Amino acid sequence: MLRNRWAGALRGLVIVAVIGLWMVIGALGGQAQGNLSSVQTNDDAAFLPASAESTRAAEVATEFTDDESLPALVVVTAADGAQLTEAQLDLVQAYADAAPDAPLAGTSGDEPATLGDVSIADPVVVPSEDGEAALVVLSLDAAVAADRVGADEDSVSELAVGALRDLVAADPSDGGLAGADLETSVTGPAGFVADLVTAFGGIDTVLLLVALGAVLIILAIVYRSPILPFIVILTAVLALCLAGLVVYQLAANDVLTLNGQSQGILSILVVGAAVDYSLLVVARYREELRTSRSTVLALRRAVRASVEPVAASAGTVVAGLLCLLLSDLSSNRSLGPVAAIGIVASFVAAMTLLPALLLVAGQRSRALFWPRMPRYVGEHAAVEGQGSPVAADDGAQVRAAPDDDTVRVEDHGLWSRVASFVGRRDRPVWIATALVLAACAAFVPTLDASGTGDSEVFLTQVDSVDGEEVLTAHFEGVSAQPATVIVPAEDLDAVVQAAESTDGVAAATPVTDQPAAAPGAPAQGEPLVVDDMVRVDVTTQAPSDSQEAVDTVADLRDAVHDVSPDALVGGAAAERLDTQLAGQRDLRVIVPVVLAVILLILVLLLRSVLAPVLLVLANVLSFGAALGVAALVFDHVLDFPGADPAVPLYAFCFLVALGVDYSIFLMTRVREESLRIGTRRGVLRALAVTGSVITSAGVVLAATFAALGIIPLLFLAQIAFIVAFGVLVDTLVVRSLLVPALVHDIGDRVWWPSALARRSAGERAATGPGRG
Repeated sequence: MLRNRWAGALRGLVIVAVIGLWMVIGALGGQAQGNLSSVQTNDDAAFLPASAESTRAAEVATEFTDDESLPALVVVTAADGAQLTEAQLDLVQAYADAAPDAPLAGTSGDEPATLGDVSIADPVVVPSEDGEAALVVLSLDAAVAADRVGADEDSVSELAVGALRDLVAADPSDGGLAGADLETSVTGPAGFVADLVTAFGGIDTVLLLVALGAVLIILAIVYRSPILPFIVILTAVLALCLAGLVVYQLAANDVLTLNGQSQGILSILVVGAAVDYSLLVVARYREELRTSRSTVLALRRAVRASVEPVAASAGTVVAGLLCLLLSDLSSNRSLGPVAAIGIVASFVAAMTLLPALLLVAGQRSRALFWPRMPRYVGEHAAVEGQGSPVAADDGAQVRAAPDDDTVRVEDHGLWSRVASFVGRRDRPVWIATALVLAACAAFVPTLDASGTGDSEVFLTQVDSVDGEEVLTAHFEGVSAQPATVIVPAEDLDAVVQAAESTDGVAAATPVTDQPAAAPGAPAQGEPLVVDDMVRVDVTTQAPSDSQEAVDTVADLRDAVHDVSPDALVGGAAAERLDTQLAGQRDLRVIVPVVLAVILLILVLLLRSVLAPVLLVLANVLSFGAALGVAALVFDHVLDFPGADPAVPLYAFCFLVALGVDYSIFLMTRVREESLRIGTRRGVLRALAVTGSVITSAGVVLAATFAALGIIPLLFLAQIAFIVAFGVLVDTLVVRSLLVPALVHDIGDRVWWPSALARRSAGERAATGPGRG
């Protein structure tokens, strides 16, 4: 009795210590999670490898100018679409004159206080040739544009664009344009960055609230309990706090690069994975409560039974995501560790915090499931069809299955009926589902993942996109960021001629020792020569941040390299081109590595070769089906302009790794049952027992990823649809029909070359020919 009291006291201390530690993590991690946006990097150039041509060109191009600029462009038109009057042009000039004195919100002390403090030149006003628009060019200092200042640690470029937009709304007496019947937009690279940051602003609050709200509703339906859903949600939230704490420290110390996309995916991934793992633990706990009077013993058994499949699941996802470290792009490389940290945090929370919370109620833990409390029915109530033990080479105890192959599955409601159907029609089921998935996958080649322009990444109307449309309509030949071509001086004339003959190029102008009077104005003076190299600024007909400009720069590179092999082509469009090329390379390299890693993990987990190969093939087929359906939806329903090459790469890493999860949850239970009752009966029992919980886990993960769709950005909307739809396919089709039907059809041979398969061969030899 005294020993039991000491054990109970020690257990209580451990529970208090675990929960107390997680409360500390929640306090520190919650603050870090809220500050993640302050350590983001969203500059394409920062993601490129040093070997990229645009990176090398940028390094040389800095020698031709004292300061690199980040243009902010203010485009102004008359509200009625007519030509601008002299009075209106005077107001625009007054606006430009007042801009340097516009305050940067929230700054103080030694920080820059006005736009003039972060500009490298006075604003320039350029009227359009048609007289219907005016352009105000403000050149921000690119070296300080990314610096974070002010109480909210906003970037300088964000504050500068905000100051320009605030000044537009000011009274004309203060240099503003309010009440002047003018339409004004702030665009250019600085404007796009500011709007992108605003779009990502929903990640911290709205995205998380939507995801948690969806999960809470689903859990309430699954458990029909007023308490359990909140325990699971608390586990997920504290797991996110742990992940946020670690990621913040690593990003703040430049160990990894965090961007807005990675942050959004981290939040969704942690919530979905933590809830999934918790669902499995709670489901196994409920099952064990039916065969154990002690809630402590039942939870110990549940955790012991759950830790292997959950650890294998988490390990598979982590290993798959870490393959992104092979990427040429630092944005892709960073997502691997960021997401892997989130998965590890989810696993740790589900294996430590969740059991502690479940044990807080002590012997009243069954009440957590009210009103559907599990009742004790006996130690062996859940065991069926046990035969005599048979030794297995891998150390497991195998029990011979009954000689008959009659499909009898204990009652688990709907999933018992599904299991019985699969058992009766195994071969038609797996053939039919495979054909349907293959038909969907046939549309994969129609997915356009060659890239998109900056203006196409927004799904809602934004100021920078509106401004670019005005810029394109009224200022042909004026590019915010021209392509920069660095060439040997002796090749200058040939390069200029080759550039001007390239389709889509408006002008090719050498940089001279005297700056141009205004954007688009002819250069003056002699070409500037630095170390026998000259720089040519090439203006594209399309805006520099559009996909059309990217295509033009690709042609420009070919033309320039033909006449000057040592030339380097850089600039904003070239950086986007190199980013897309690197993304296409990553897709070719990383996909086979991910498949190989996942296959190896499955082989070690299932102690088989054939079963892992079948699981990987099934999930690749599922991924192809999801991508094929996505291609149809994107092209014919949502009318998306295309996709970034990273979309299929991210979708593959998430879907194959996460999709295998559900097969792991199923197949580890199949193997556990097969050791006792044989593979065919084992797969049907495993499907019946795990069907509800795995389906719930899949629906939860699909709902959390679907929440990414609330952020009005093309990339995240596409990831949200592909992963959410793909997870449902994996859960409802692959794991529920294709895999169990295939395993049931093959029988014990699916475990080849383990002892289970050899046992099967021996039984067939002893009993004569038959289906096996």
